[in-house]
Amino acid sequence: MFVQGLPCHAVLFDMDGVLVDSLPQIVAHLRSWAHTHGLDPDAVVALSHGRTDHDVVRLAAPHLDTRAEVALLQDEEVRAARDIPAKPGARELVAALDRAGIPWAVVTSGCTRVARARLGANGFGVPEVLITSDDITVGKPDPQGYLAAAQRLGHAPERCLVVEDAPAGVAAGRAAGATVLGVTGTVTPAELPADALVDTLTTVRVKPGYGLEVHA
Repeated sequence: MFVQGLPCHAVLFDMDGVLVDSLPQIVAHLRSWAHTHGLDPDAVVALSHGRTDHDVVRLAAPHLDTRAEVALLQDEEVRAARDIPAKPGARELVAALDRAGIPWAVVTSGCTRVARARLGANGFGVPEVLITSDDITVGKPDPQGYLAAAQRLGHAPERCLVVEDAPAGVAAGRAAGATVLGVTGTVTPAELPADALVDTLTTVRVKPGYGLEVHA
């Protein structure tokens, strides 16, 4: 068995596609929204990965009322949150971090009410540090969110591990100076220039006093 060590003092998780399996539902909502407005659904979905709803609407449909469209999308996301399952191994990994005393945060491109709904529906609760699109002025691939999370946890970003599934998120983590673990499935491995890659969080173990290990 191959074991890759990922030393860290704190872990910064993306949410959608990493902790919760929300991407199929997000794609369905975006495709429906695109059809409603006569937009190319494939193009809208392609530009959405790792981006805030505000950025998606602004980029895909600059002629629309961004605030109103974002509110409609987020209302639907909150209503549907209870139907979204956790990603395999996610709850177990978070519980192991808690037992080991390794702090963790969530940094998501979603808004606070959507994040709380999705995390709460899957038993994660609300983490001590939750950075959402409501807390930042620039979304991923800008590192602002990850830098804010590291600061709130009291650790230098260079001592943090970012866990991401989207190219924009990987770019944000790397720009912050963190080590990045990529979770494949949303995009191909070639599109995730991370320091390590896994297919599932079930292969990730917590090593107290050290950080994480990938067992493959």
